[in-house]
This record gives sequence, structure tokens and C-alpha cells, in this order.
Amino acid sequence: MADGELQIHRESEHKKTTDGFGVAQLKLLSFDVFGTLISVRDSSYGAFAKILRESGAVGIDVRAFWESWEERNIAAYWGPYRPYKQICEESLAAALEACGIKARPGLISYYFEAFPQFRLYPDVADTLDRLSRRFRLAIVSNIDDDLLAMTPLKRTFDLICTAERAKGYKPDGTLFRYLLANAGVAREEILHSGQSQFTDMVGAKPLGLRVAWINRRAIALSQEVPRPDWEFPDVQSLISLVMPGQ
Repeated sequence: MADGELQIHRESEHKKTTDGFGVAQLKLLSFDVFGTLISVRDSSYGAFAKILRESGAVGIDVRAFWESWEERNIAAYWGPYRPYKQICEESLAAALEACGIKARPGLISYYFEAFPQFRLYPDVADTLDRLSRRFRLAIVSNIDDDLLAMTPLKRTFDLICTAERAKGYKPDGTLFRYLLANAGVAREEILHSGQSQFTDMVGAKPLGLRVAWINRRAIALSQEVPRPDWEFPDVQSLISLVMPGQ
């Protein structure tokens, strides 16, 4: 196939997928918050560096430690509901123990104290403003309400779905069932966008929700998770899907 024919084929396939999605019927866009709208890793590495310093940890890479802690959080989301802050503290204790470090799990408070300084990704504010002129916007987050209130999202949303309100988290579908129960629109009128394949895709796809994977870190898709309907490098790229030609 020649280059020109290949390009036409790709455009045709994209149009077919978009048309099948029913953009004209789309009414509500839901978003994961931390990692999708908020640069949570870069915003919280300083807090975790402080945790490691006060723990007497030497030679531990803060980014690798953060990922180890987050993996434990995700595993805990599958269990009976507990507040996010409690899960974070328990995960910190387990991550420190795995490194052979004896320290106070209460040091996780440095992470919670950092929430008011968390930063939006540069493409978020303008994109959400544009999207809000046509669609209702929701957030779906594995978080406690008080921590979300501290987060500088710099806008209001039409619907807020948190783990605290749903009494459950994303990966087992509890939080997405809360979204569906409170959205006021049909399942096919919702598009969810999120960065975590192990919470957003695993939780939403089995319920029949369409998902756009916001793969900001350009990581590989695990074979263990359902495939997203679309993959984009940022939130801004959603415009071409849901508002074509604008």
C-alpha cells in the first residue's frame, strides 16, 4: 500500500470508529484526576523525598519508591472499602518495610500536605473550558473528599464521583457504578478518560463504558487489562475526537 493510500486508510478507519462512537449523542465526559488532570507524580516527589530523608533511607530512588507505594495502593483498592488516607498510610508502611526501613507510616502526612500545591498539566484548563461549552463534565477519582477539596483543579464540575462517596474504588467497578447511577445519562452517552490502565480500564471497560487512555508517559499497555477505545498522549487530544473540526 502506497503512503498516500495508507494515510487515507487511517483517516477512514478513524472516521468509522468516531462515527460508531456516536459523538452527536455524547453528553457527559468523565475524567480521572491524579495523573490525568493533575501531575501527581512530579507534584508529590518532593513529599516522598522528605519521607525517605526522615526515614533515614539512603540510596533509594524516590521515583521508584513512589511507584512501589502506588502499586500497593492499587492492590488495596480491591479490598473492602477503607478511606484513601488509610490505604496510603498502610501502603507506605509496606513499601518502607520492603526496603528494610523502619519508620513511622504517619510520615505519609507530608504527601497529604502537598495537595494544595499540586499542579495541573498545562493542557488541562483550556481543554476543559472548551469541552464544558458542549458537554457536562465529571470527575471519577480514587480519593477522599477532603483531599479532593484541597486539590487546585481551578474549576467546578457537574458531577463529582469519589471513592468516599461510592464507598469503593475504580478497579472493581464500584466507583464507575456510582458514576453510572448518578450521571443522569445513558451509558453510551458517557466517555471516560483516564491515565491508569490498572484502575480506569480495568474498572470501566467491563461495565461497557468507553474509555480514552490518556497515556502521558507513553508506557506500554499491559496484556492483562482490557484495551481502551482510544489512546491519546494528553487531554487536549480529546478535542479531535469529541469536537471534530474545532
